[in-house]
Amino acid sequence: MDRVYLDYAATSPMDPRTVERMLPFFTQQFGNPSSLHYFGQQADSAVDLARNAILRLFKSLDHDLVFTSGGTESDNLALKGVTTPINQSRIKRILISPIEHPAVDKTAKRLEQDGTVQIDLLRVDNYGLILHNDLQNKLTGTTLASVVWANNEIGTINDIGKIAQICHKSGALLHTDAVQAAAHLNINLNETDVDMLSIGAHKFSGPKGVGCLVFRKTINLDSQIVGGGQESGKRGGTHNVPLIVGMQAALEMAYKDRESINLHLTNLRDQIIAEILKNIPGSSLTGHPVYRLPNHASFVFEGVKGQELVIALDMAGFSVSSGSACKVGNPSPSQVLLALGIPENLAMGALRVTVGRNTKEDEVRSFLDVLPNIVNNLRNG
Repeated sequence: MDRVYLDYAATSPMDPRTVERMLPFFTQQFGNPSSLHYFGQQADSAVDLARNAILRLFKSLDHDLVFTSGGTESDNLALKGVTTPINQSRIKRILISPIEHPAVDKTAKRLEQDGTVQIDLLRVDNYGLILHNDLQNKLTGTTLASVVWANNEIGTINDIGKIAQICHKSGALLHTDAVQAAAHLNINLNETDVDMLSIGAHKFSGPKGVGCLVFRKTINLDSQIVGGGQESGKRGGTHNVPLIVGMQAALEMAYKDRESINLHLTNLRDQIIAEILKNIPGSSLTGHPVYRLPNHASFVFEGVKGQELVIALDMAGFSVSSGSACKVGNPSPSQVLLALGIPENLAMGALRVTVGRNTKEDEVRSFLDVLPNIVNNLRNG
């Protein structure tokens, strides 16, 4: 069976050029960056080059970064690093939104259970956009706000630049999970003045298992992994040099080809949205119709369970998702969809279709040809 992959928000295939850049660091330039000899210096130089290259891409003059195992660790480090324990003089008040990735949501709730922070929840509109007035009203006494740049389930893009301005006027730090955004949006930290930003390489055709937290140099970030003092004491453990080099290479290619890739993605996305809403009764778009990721289409269907729809499509040769890849096997409705005001029974019928640079128009066409019949069969069960 020829299979069609339409789940790029979950992960993306590595670009062969990225693999080629990584290979020497598995075999020839294999040294430990903490070693003082020739092989160690080679590896250390590669790590430094990757660090500086990523900061240049983000046009950051006032930030540094910590290499991590991915977006989840980066989110954890951001929230924990400014609240425990060296920064703990009092219980910190933090703001999060109801559309955050579980890595932010669950970390914040764990910190609250531990008595480290007090959480206040921001409000969003029916598209998933943060309500700026609500943010402004809740910032008094707040240490940190964490707001996702682009949501992985509904594709909505927040105005992070404006949110940063609001936070800074009240003296609060802003962290943003930019794991989805980094693949498609132009991140310019000279213009979008966030204090901390998380990314993961496998969302932009880089390797799994590597990411970074970009943070303002003035932030006293407390390490959550203690070891040999790597990353200037911010994250212990031997650097995974091949993966770090791969992340640099993938991000550079994403920035270089972004305009043409996004045009391709937007055309496919708009075709998917238009035809599903036209041809499948009882279907509704979730997320913002305009301020959304160029590769992202998400829906709810009346009378259909999302996981059953995903399984049926998989049997027909199409790989899609019912929501976050981090919620696999969870039969409960998405808190993101509930936060948009979508009724619980309708939220159970979620479908996320995300395309990538390798997606072909005939693949989208074949998906759109089979989807109406599959939805109808499930409804008539």
